[in-house]
Amino acid sequence: MHEWGFFGMGFWWLMPLVVLVILFIILNSNTALKDDETAAEILDKRYANGEISEEEYKRRKANLKH
Repeated sequence: MHEWGFFGMGFWWLMPLVVLVILFIILNSNTALKDDETAAEILDKRYANGEISEEEYKRRKANLKH
């Protein structure tokens, strides 16, 4: 073994894992920011998908403008 012994071996095996965890955190935080939708966008999608009626859509849309 070299001068650091077992700790040195464990450290080098741990580095790729640390890099992967850091990359995962960075990529995950960026996608979370992109996925944010406004209330109006969600309402538009629900109406387009037929989840709510036209009357409900208009009522909620008016509430958002206030």
